Amino acid sequence: MTRKLKTIIIDDEPNSVDFIASLITEYCPELEIAGKAFDVSEGIRTVKDNKPDLIFLDVEMPNGTAFDLLTHFPGKDFDVVFITAFNHYAIKAIKFSAVDYILKPINIKEFIESVKRIVEKRLGKKPGSRENIKVLMENLKSASPSRLAIPTSDGMEYLNPKDIIRIEADRSYSWFFLAGNRKILVSKNLKEFQDILDGRSFFRPHNSHLINLKYVRKYIRKEGGYIEMQDSSQIPVSRNRKDLFLAQMSRFRG
Repeated sequence: MTRKLKTIIIDDEPNSVDFIASLITEYCPELEIAGKAFDVSEGIRTVKDNKPDLIFLDVEMPNGTAFDLLTHFPGKDFDVVFITAFNHYAIKAIKFSAVDYILKPINIKEFIESVKRIVEKRLGKKPGSRENIKVLMENLKSASPSRLAIPTSDGMEYLNPKDIIRIEADRSYSWFFLAGNRKILVSKNLKEFQDILDGRSFFRPHNSHLINLKYVRKYIRKEGGYIEMQDSSQIPVSRNRKDLFLAQMSRFRG
């Protein structure tokens, strides 16, 4: 029989801890609950005492944050699923770093899917999330996250968003076209990356394209209008996005 994954739940709300524990008991036979904690200090002790495989970790607690706790385990060999009631700045950093998280109130289906990803990774001996957590901690220190973690066919690649020329949809996948004439196929749809990169120098001129404005060479009005990028690609502009694109370019100072 395969060893169960030792799991710790750390959250300052007892009801939340009890609910997560009940979900594990009912839906996650691959996990065993090794400990519970209700604040950062208690959480640090519980992690040290139990050496878990997996932690469900509340982002904000009265005496600190999830990230304060993680600084005590720089060489960690456990996985983390962040739990938060707030869709705020930390969520963008978490998405940038490709780390698992669940928003409160917890959706049971999302919870089960998150656990499934962790179990497949741990029991299938796939690469762990240590580097992803490291990237997350780096990104949290910066007002503008510097590394984007993207899943590839053979693991993870960590990109500087400044090196992304454009992203093109390919059904439920996305092609990344990068500086240096590189391209990568990623098993996530374009909308996910638009949400992550929103507010930076990226613009979606067409349903199938997300471009980095710093790599725009020129806008051509003929044939309905298209954008020529510095890699010589020609990107169509939807009719209802043209004025917004031109306004964005007039303000862009990249």
